[in-house]
Amino acid sequence: MDIRKVVFLSGTRADFGKIKSLIQVLEEDDNFEPHVFVTGMHLMPEYGMTLIEIERCNFSNIYSYSNHTSETTMDLTLAKTIEGFSAYIKEVNPDLIVVHGDRVEALAGAIVGSLNNILVAHIEGGEISGTIDELIRHSVSKMSHIHFVANEDAKRRIIQLGEIENSVKVIGSPDVDIMFSKSLPTIDEVKKYYEISFESFAVVMFHPVTTEFNQIEDYANQFVDALLADNKNYVVIYPNNDLGSKAILKAYKRFLGNERFRVFPSIRFEYFLTLLKNSDFIIGNSSAGIREAPYYGVGTINIGSRQNNRALHNQIVNIGYSVEEISKALKLDLTKIEKDNTSFGVGDSASLFLNSLKSKEIWKISKQKQFIDIT
Repeated sequence: MDIRKVVFLSGTRADFGKIKSLIQVLEEDDNFEPHVFVTGMHLMPEYGMTLIEIERCNFSNIYSYSNHTSETTMDLTLAKTIEGFSAYIKEVNPDLIVVHGDRVEALAGAIVGSLNNILVAHIEGGEISGTIDELIRHSVSKMSHIHFVANEDAKRRIIQLGEIENSVKVIGSPDVDIMFSKSLPTIDEVKKYYEISFESFAVVMFHPVTTEFNQIEDYANQFVDALLADNKNYVVIYPNNDLGSKAILKAYKRFLGNERFRVFPSIRFEYFLTLLKNSDFIIGNSSAGIREAPYYGVGTINIGSRQNNRALHNQIVNIGYSVEEISKALKLDLTKIEKDNTSFGVGDSASLFLNSLKSKEIWKISKQKQFIDIT
């Protein structure tokens, strides 16, 4: 087997957590030459400059590209990412491009790959949600040739989009590999590293919903009002950099000087998992509350529409944006949570991914896509 060049594209701390184990497994196999194209939030100091965390992984080939524009609109970010990634893949000449999820960077990678006659693999397509992410995710799937999905439900949706069944591989959610890794830091190590002094705490992750931009400032202020009126301790992590994030960050300034709150632009993925695993609950609208928290038996207060239609564990509390609803939810007992250990795999995603790439069949998938009708 010839050495295959595989380019992974990462634009956020979240998608890197999903693909990290996949990069690592190719780094350890002589049949592959992995490359990592790093862009987006990773290069923004105000969000923790998480390029540093990727560089600490000591991957063989890392390339960084700033896709920032003077405007915060997603279309301009998409355009600039396409420009930079297109130039990059013409230098590397990869056999496969791997993108994850539903960010505009993933869409840029899929567009560049498909229009340059390069195989594109999409990680965790076939999911459903309640925001612009839905449109981007399905668009990425349609521009991709290979689909590594989390479960049978996602596979069914990909096939419903007209994709060839043998191009869809169920491998689970790759971050589960890391979630149950024996190399995760201890909670004492994490608290020492991030100078978190309180014993018990909840995790806060609240992202903007771009389709509700005009209401985000009000949503953010009501959220902060409810947390300030509460008496619990909170580890607060900045939102992603989508349109509306500035309003959330402005509201978060009201936490300054309050000893019940520790606020961070970003937290290393493994350290975040340890914090989540040892938290009382997670509150906000992050997919971590829908995907990772149930695996750890951690309760979730899910606010608003961002996770609409996502796979929901029966112990997730879904509420609206008002102070009253949030305050009421904060009084609930979220400690007796039944763990969910099957919905998104069992921690072998990286090996399933590697085995697929080692098969001859995967490289025979046609770059000329066709729509398969459901009969």
